[in-house]
Amino acid sequence: METGLDKFLKTGYRKYQKERLGILCHQASLDSTLRHVRDRVANPKLNLKVACLIGPQHGVRGEKQDNMIESDDFIDPLLKVPVYSLYGKTRQPTSKMLSELDTFVVDLVDIGTRVYTFIYTLANVMRAAKANGKKVVVLDRPNPIGGMAVEGNTLDENYSSFVGQFPIVMRHGMTIGEIATLFNEHFGIGCQLDVIPVTGWQRTKYLDQYGDQWPNPSPNIPNLTSAITFPGMVLFEGTNVSEGRGTTRPFEWIGAPYISDADKLAEKMNAMKLAGVYFRPIYFQPTFHKGKDEVCGGVHVHVTDRAKFNAFLSGIRLLAAIQEMHPDKFAWKKPPYEYEFVKAPIDLIVGTDRFRQDIEAGKGLAAFETAMGPDVAKFKILRKPFLLYK
Repeated sequence: METGLDKFLKTGYRKYQKERLGILCHQASLDSTLRHVRDRVANPKLNLKVACLIGPQHGVRGEKQDNMIESDDFIDPLLKVPVYSLYGKTRQPTSKMLSELDTFVVDLVDIGTRVYTFIYTLANVMRAAKANGKKVVVLDRPNPIGGMAVEGNTLDENYSSFVGQFPIVMRHGMTIGEIATLFNEHFGIGCQLDVIPVTGWQRTKYLDQYGDQWPNPSPNIPNLTSAITFPGMVLFEGTNVSEGRGTTRPFEWIGAPYISDADKLAEKMNAMKLAGVYFRPIYFQPTFHKGKDEVCGGVHVHVTDRAKFNAFLSGIRLLAAIQEMHPDKFAWKKPPYEYEFVKAPIDLIVGTDRFRQDIEAGKGLAAFETAMGPDVAKFKILRKPFLLYK
């Protein structure tokens, strides 16, 4: 398999040798030899004019934790060019950035989930490029959690935010190049866009089936399993329940100090007989974030069959179970969340207030789950013309 970066470094770069390049990347922007894009474009034999590096959430170097922990600008010691943050003082390319470059080259590892912010940094770059006559080149990469499964509800545009700018479902099953094309053509950004595709990737495959190494795309996605569970367990960011930050298993270990009987929670979840998953009772003690230095009871979300596992369904069922078992102690996280200071974080994550309201009213999840079916079906039709890999 060759990624867009591998192909760019072989011959694709020649098309852009006369242009000033701004490279949007992060610590996982590696070629097949595990060398970073910044190190590769520094090769004088390529004769590239790199004007700046640009970082998304967590920074170019990937060292920043959690949401609304910003990165500063600095000078790259190798290339001697500015490194600009699009998750700091601004999330939009500034006039200064735009004056220094002709083309944005984007190489980001995404994990195929609506609330993962890298695709919205890309969208903001595309809008700026359109408004200022710049080009965007996306170096495509596989969706690490496969390109077949589609899960969840469609975002209600009344709850658009930096974790959801467009009405798409939670697990979209697209590569970053495919979703860039969807944003550009269907949602009307309309910039000059070029996608350098992956060669040798199949939609049915997960990243580890190609033997690839796993560089964390963000600090709390330490392995492929955490990426697989993320489309559902990210919901707990909108609650006072730990999503496993501060442990070695973020988005796999879910719990809270007030859950004293992990066995009872696990029994309740396993009785639902959700396909492809087993909930093992556990206790853990986060070193930071929610539940810091406290023993949290909860479950380890074990994915036993990727093809059958529905992360989003598992996430909403687990959240509802914890709320039902601990109604007096369970709580929704208060704003702010990803630069939204009024709306409830859970509403931004789920993309609607209907889920929260149904939980609060004790209505159960039947109506919400039923509505997800048509949303998934419609999105599969919507995305079909933009799929680059059959």
